[in-house]
Amino acid sequence: MNWLYLVIAIVAEVIATTSLKASDGFTKLLPSLIVVVGYGCTFFFLSLTLRTIPLGVAYAIWSGVGVALVTAIAWVFYGQKLDLAAMVGIGLIVAGVVVLNAFSRASA
Repeated sequence: MNWLYLVIAIVAEVIATTSLKASDGFTKLLPSLIVVVGYGCTFFFLSLTLRTIPLGVAYAIWSGVGVALVTAIAWVFYGQKLDLAAMVGIGLIVAGVVVLNAFSRASA
């Protein structure tokens, strides 16, 4: 169940972070509400995750997957340009999360 909580925390964070741009500096009500509620959900579910998953592992997965997803969404929906260095960097972040989950005993 704790891994599900982490997935929910990641999805909520990605929605909230993506909505920051749409909130236009908190001048638009609906996107601003999505940001506040999204981050509230994020930290609630992340706190539930930390009951059994070590802090460093949970944070590495949460932030790494979040960065990759937000970057992909910004590329698709906001036309953000990614050069080769950006794509390699995002790939390394994803690779780090995979290595942490697949080979590290710290995530057990």
